[in-house]
Amino acid sequence: MKTGRVALLHLSVVPGAIERNRSMLEEAVKHAAAAGAQWIITPELATCGLQFARIMGTNWIEPQPDSWMKHFCRLVGGLKRTVFIGCPERDSGRLYNSVFVINSRGEIIGKHRKINVKSDTFSWSSPGEAVVPLQCDGLKVGLLVCADAFTPGIAGTLKSRGAQILVSPSSWGPGLHGPNGEWEDRTRETGLPMIVCNRTGAEKTLDFLKAQSLVVKNGRRLLSHASEQSAVLVFDWNFTTMMPLSTVYQAEYLEA
Repeated sequence: MKTGRVALLHLSVVPGAIERNRSMLEEAVKHAAAAGAQWIITPELATCGLQFARIMGTNWIEPQPDSWMKHFCRLVGGLKRTVFIGCPERDSGRLYNSVFVINSRGEIIGKHRKINVKSDTFSWSSPGEAVVPLQCDGLKVGLLVCADAFTPGIAGTLKSRGAQILVSPSSWGPGLHGPNGEWEDRTRETGLPMIVCNRTGAEKTLDFLKAQSLVVKNGRRLLSHASEQSAVLVFDWNFTTMMPLSTVYQAEYLEA
């Protein structure tokens, strides 16, 4: 794939509103596919929000794929797209904040479990351990979940193991703990571009209304978007030069 279209699902995720969030994700993926996107990326924990555990606990989290994930995989396979989706999972008695990659045949071809989980919000989540690029559509993709980009180590390891591009589902709005140049620093250090799918909305103690979904390379933000309303952000990407062919996102705003 020399060139392709990428969609970022910059969504207002409601903590604990599982059915509502899942329905919104399905509709957003359909919109992205209709806009011609081959890669579709969601925010971190797009199915449940960050502070879901305060509202509904964690007993509902299942091993993946659960029944809804199987349904979602069938949807993705029918659309013949590649989707990166943030979703919690249970495995051998532990819980993880994960991102799953579903290919155009509707198969889960890999995942990354968030490693940097040192906060009260993620006290339910065990840290992941594996830092391995994923082979996806002919590229080695390095996955980071939000604060995995907070320090250099994970991105640097992905680069040393052959990653050609970094993809980061995130839920990281301006506040006490940044972001404060972390995404730019990781691209400057590794020489790799990074695609960040952030989100909007608000939770009890977190505000994402000014959170930005970004395309970053060599320490520079090439594309950026923040909005109070949910949006599907589409741009064209050259997978050879690893540069955007678009100068702005094509934004389609979604009803609440």
